[in-house]
Amino acid sequence: MTIDCFSNIAFLPNDIWVAITIKVASDSIRELCSLRMTCKAARDAGDSDIVHRSVSIPPPHATPWWWCLNPEAKRFFDRCMVAGHPELLFREALRELFIRHNENVGLQMLNSATSTGHVVAKYALSMTLLLRTNGNDEKQKGLELYRELDAAGSLADCKARRAAERNSVHAFGGAAHIPCIQCRADYDLQAFVNLP
Repeated sequence: MTIDCFSNIAFLPNDIWVAITIKVASDSIRELCSLRMTCKAARDAGDSDIVHRSVSIPPPHATPWWWCLNPEAKRFFDRCMVAGHPELLFREALRELFIRHNENVGLQMLNSATSTGHVVAKYALSMTLLLRTNGNDEKQKGLELYRELDAAGSLADCKARRAAERNSVHAFGGAAHIPCIQCRADYDLQAFVNLP
């Protein structure tokens, strides 16, 4: 005996498929791949740029090493980069700035990641601009970004800042006890420069 089961799920509007796919993609890449294999509508929704910007990218230490050798994985991450994935833009910006020493490209990418709301990118951009010696305008912009992070309460959540404070003599109190925003930024800048 066979039971025929018909479903109208494949006939949902594309925007609903995209919303579902974004939710799945924000959980993991593996779940996104599984969803895309279910039907044509899911596969098409998984090809949209907004999904590639929303996918959950594991931290570098949790990313399997063989992903960089796999052509499909490389194409996927390249597509995420082109779509403007904030975390990948941030990581590539750091490579451009501090490994390849390509400041113009690195700062553009850091600005792009910051404009997507990536808090750590905003912190790194503020510190990088505060380090600049060739202009007060850049330092003022860096201090302005730092003030925005402080006003939003985002400094306490910032991973780069916590890593900097671990190597500081004030590791437990951090810069929170410093009332002057300029002095607090200088304190963070010193800790940022001394990151291992």
